[in-house]
Amino acid sequence: MRALYLDCFAGISGNMFLGAMLQAGVPVAYLEKELNKLPMANEFALDVKETQRKGIHSLYVEVNLLAHGEKHHGEEHHHAHRSMKDIRELIEKSSLNMAVKQQALAIFMEIAQAEGKVHGKPAEEVSFHEVGAVDSIVDIVGAAICLDYLEIERIFVSELTVGSGFVKCAHGLLPVPAPAVAELLIGWQTKRGTEEKELVTPTGAGIVRALGVYSESLPKGFVTECIGYGAGSHELSIPNVLRVYLGEYNGAAESRLSIIEANIDDMNPQIYGYLYEKLLAAGALDVWTTPIFMKKNRPAQMLSVLVDEAQKNACVGIIFAETTSIGLRIMPVGERLEAARHIAKVETKYGVVNCKVSAWNGKLCSVSPEYEDCRKLAAEKQVPLKMVQQEALRVLNERLGV
Repeated sequence: MRALYLDCFAGISGNMFLGAMLQAGVPVAYLEKELNKLPMANEFALDVKETQRKGIHSLYVEVNLLAHGEKHHGEEHHHAHRSMKDIRELIEKSSLNMAVKQQALAIFMEIAQAEGKVHGKPAEEVSFHEVGAVDSIVDIVGAAICLDYLEIERIFVSELTVGSGFVKCAHGLLPVPAPAVAELLIGWQTKRGTEEKELVTPTGAGIVRALGVYSESLPKGFVTECIGYGAGSHELSIPNVLRVYLGEYNGAAESRLSIIEANIDDMNPQIYGYLYEKLLAAGALDVWTTPIFMKKNRPAQMLSVLVDEAQKNACVGIIFAETTSIGLRIMPVGERLEAARHIAKVETKYGVVNCKVSAWNGKLCSVSPEYEDCRKLAAEKQVPLKMVQQEALRVLNERLGV
């Protein structure tokens, strides 16, 4: 699958992300063309410059605000604050494709929820200041456009260097990280670093929170094709750049798999659904049960859990804690063959559906719409689930020429 690794040794901001993505291969003309689909496209102009940060060639992206279609020189031009509701309407009214809209709104919602928690307001009612400014709308929508262009399915992110000191915000001087950024980075690996600057902005934190998965370094199975550098605004004692690795992720190359089994004949069946969720959240690759008969012809269930070595102990602990089993069988898996697969986004008349496309020995072997996407759209549009699934397959088969 197509993947990114974000090396955030100098933090991350929206314009740093855009600069890195442009240097990694997204054409500037394409980004500008897509951004012009926003209803407020007459409020800004994109300015992309080649620059150096401590000798590293990088791209710096600046969003120039416009007044009445022309650049506003000599004084600050103020744009009205926008609420999450305003931003949602703005993005939904655009002619951007559905995948871009959904990804941009997902980032905005993460930020809105964090801002809402800090200010004690519902997410939809949050009135954005920094994030609601035109440049941040452009950064977030632009990020979604770039990810869609490069067909990125997975984003890995390093430890984040957040900086220290204080930052001037609409509410006055606030400690770094600003409260909304601190909320967005709960549970993430962070460090302050040596710079007394804000190195992670709300926009950058929103991208990480909505789309990223932590990885201490380049994950095993990640094959790098190119690297892009996006420049930050300030000159620091370190290179103020976001380094983005673009490549193909094939999963951990050296995994050791096992199947954990337990025969259970005395447990409340309501527990199984909860157990499945906990095991999958802990990293189990698959979980299933098989009806069996035990001694005394007692009906039972055989629980089977496919795990990698790294997640085995965690799953064993969950099984002993959550079930009535007092003994487990663990069997090594000699070999596991997997068809090559990728996720294709298809635009149907009901909305965007992710479809899993699989191939073996270079030949298409399976095409399957994601159930959760179809279920959600069926509920939203009040149509039968099978109609959404059939429409997704029709559109994808048409694209594949099947």
